Amino acid sequence: TGASNTVGLSGEDSLHFGIGTYLRSRARFSNLSGTPSSGFKELSAANLDTPAITDSTQYFQETLYTGNGSSRNIDQTGNSTFQPDLVWIKNRSQADSHALFDAGQGATKYFSTDSAAVQTTNSNSLTSFDSDGFGLGSGANGFNDNTENFVAWQWKAGGGAGSSNEDGSINTTSTTVDQTSGTSISIYTGNATSGATVGHGLGTVPQMVVIKPLDAVEGTAVYHVCTGNTKGGYMNMSNSFFTGTYYWNDTSPTSSVFSLGNHVLNNGSGKTMVAYVFSNRVGFSKFGKYYGTGSATIPPVVNLGFKPSFVIIKNSGATGDWLMYDNSRSPYNEIDDQLITNSSASETTGSEEIKFLSTGFAPATTDSYINASGNTYIYAAWATNPFGGEETTPSTAY
Repeated sequence: TGASNTVGLSGEDSLHFGIGTYLRSRARFSNLSGTPSSGFKELSAANLDTPAITDSTQYFQETLYTGNGSSRNIDQTGNSTFQPDLVWIKNRSQADSHALFDAGQGATKYFSTDSAAVQTTNSNSLTSFDSDGFGLGSGANGFNDNTENFVAWQWKAGGGAGSSNEDGSINTTSTTVDQTSGTSISIYTGNATSGATVGHGLGTVPQMVVIKPLDAVEGTAVYHVCTGNTKGGYMNMSNSFFTGTYYWNDTSPTSSVFSLGNHVLNNGSGKTMVAYVFSNRVGFSKFGKYYGTGSATIPPVVNLGFKPSFVIIKNSGATGDWLMYDNSRSPYNEIDDQLITNSSASETTGSEEIKFLSTGFAPATTDSYINASGNTYIYAAWATNPFGGEETTPSTAY
């Protein structure tokens, strides 16, 4: 279902719970010498199943940089490097719009999640997708302004624009996909037909689909597994999710296609669309929900199975911003350097703090945007490190 288990424990109680569980496990499954009994393994993170992705920086990274007003290359700083197929840039210092570039549209072309405006072309914005980052022009007004601070979130898909996917009733112009990381990017032309389908190439059922019409004044529509196929949200709005067949034709995505209504938001006749499609991947990405407790002392603890690098949270049933957190802008708990998908505002340190844990995250406040009692919150999360498995980078809380 994409839902996450939550446990309401204080830090001290959680420690006691963990130690008690460990000791009981050793007593039950160990012989008197302290070694595991036949058929059992020592309770250790290293003995967990090793995920397919042991180094998350092969597929996702955020990069911080300071603008210099001149053409340049921005190099990734993670353990690995890759050619990004999706780059999301935000000026942290000024109220400049978000800018999303992808391999399907090509360099210099972008749209903004905080605006319903059509795609923009700017020769001084992102100029290339490089093997270890991306190129920038002089980049005034939100890309490379001198002395101003920026963040760029980057995802790897298939490496380049890809090719047409013909799995659905609408053939895509291009689809670039990486099945290992569960990331797909497609460009397609709408036909205003309810029940139309588009292939994504992931080979597994997506948990989140993000669509923007590039040549129509319309918001950035979101399907999330935890709000279901009858509802849709907008990344450019703080509203709760809306109900309507015009979103997804009340049909859930499959392992090969996602379904559309007949609205311009994702299927306008003759309109060009870009779709970003994501699936859960153990130790790397997760899309789920949690329920607010209204308590900072006993918060919901969201189990991701990894230490997060980037998390987006939205109150799905009430008004609330789409909050963005990462461990580069906030390298230590509490994580409180916030950006908002539905706002061009510069980075702030508000009251919606969270904590990044070795296996997930937890709100650190009672703010209604992330932890009102009884409210449902959806999230999208990508990893810094997986928790457990052989030959993985240790995942520790901080």
